[in-house]
Amino acid sequence: MLKKYIINLSIYQREQLEQLINKGKISARKYKRIQIILMSESGYSDIDIATTLKVSVATIERVRKKFVQLGLESTLHEKPRPGKPKKLAINEEVFLIATACSDPPNGRVNWTMQLLANKLVQLEVVDSISSETIRRTLKKKEIKPWLVEQWCIPTVDAEFVFRMEDVLDVYAQSSDKNRPIICFDERPTQLLSDNKIPIPPKVGQKKRIDYEYERMGNCNLFIFLEPRIGWRHIEVTDRRTSIDFAHCMKDLVDIYYPEADLIKVVMDNLNTHTPASLYKAFKPEEARRILNKLEFHYTPKHGSWLNMAEIELSILSRQCLNRRIPLQDILKDEIAAWEEVRNQEKATVEWKFTTEAARKKLNKLYPKVKKENDKIKSDSESINQEAIATV
Repeated sequence: MLKKYIINLSIYQREQLEQLINKGKISARKYKRIQIILMSESGYSDIDIATTLKVSVATIERVRKKFVQLGLESTLHEKPRPGKPKKLAINEEVFLIATACSDPPNGRVNWTMQLLANKLVQLEVVDSISSETIRRTLKKKEIKPWLVEQWCIPTVDAEFVFRMEDVLDVYAQSSDKNRPIICFDERPTQLLSDNKIPIPPKVGQKKRIDYEYERMGNCNLFIFLEPRIGWRHIEVTDRRTSIDFAHCMKDLVDIYYPEADLIKVVMDNLNTHTPASLYKAFKPEEARRILNKLEFHYTPKHGSWLNMAEIELSILSRQCLNRRIPLQDILKDEIAAWEEVRNQEKATVEWKFTTEAARKKLNKLYPKVKKENDKIKSDSESINQEAIATV
């Protein structure tokens, strides 16, 4: 049987098709059409091509017809297919998104796919809809009503701004060995023991630890950090009481900075971080002696990011504590080894956030001065001017 549509390729067309095949970066549909064209042009019968490429004879006839009538480019690049119509109209999709972002029904923690589907049917937004359609629609809009994240949402008021700018001004002061700036913080840590010996890593296999472990107790870490010179010290204690804090301040004055005239301490406003704690631990004369060499600067509530000691604690956690350590003595040894290396490296913190930057970047969060104050000031100035004119 004679073929109605005969494929004849130019030298340029053949080279173009062979280059596309050699690149290997084309769709499977396009690759199959190129093979059909090349084999047809080489004289293979439709049946032989169909057997080799595992396609129907009708497909081969369509490719040859399209090539003869429309040319090579149209044969290889078909028009985009319309696909299935959307199951949700735009207004229905908007209603679904609004519902998913609203409070769930009474008695439920959050929306599920089936609850949302039932709600749309109940409110006659749609006649019927599957939970899978709901899932795909929400996924496309990156909405996950079943997930909840915890965030610390601070109240930025005048108190917050005052404490923030106070700490930033301290950081901006020039370096002075007689008046060092120390960032102080603490964090609890658990002592954990493996119930089974971990399996070390090997080629093609990660280190394995058993999911079961034994709790061996808790302890506390106090950290001192002088960010400008790259010195830090971590004190491991059983607890973090007012007495423990007081002894940390005494060590800071008498052991670590005995020659300093004044030590500026930046820390959070934990209830134990007060001058009164020293009076709980020492006689009044001793407490006053220590406090006379200390100047406390408190970060605002929910403003722990202003304490550079938080950065160092994060590094400590990643580099040293991210494992199971069973005993406090082992913990002390491991932290001491980490601390020694960090101090030898003189790892500093380059703090760039300033008061000026805060006033620009956080301008919208700053408290606004009430217009009444401006009016009072204006009225006062007017009265003064009238009094001067009268005189």
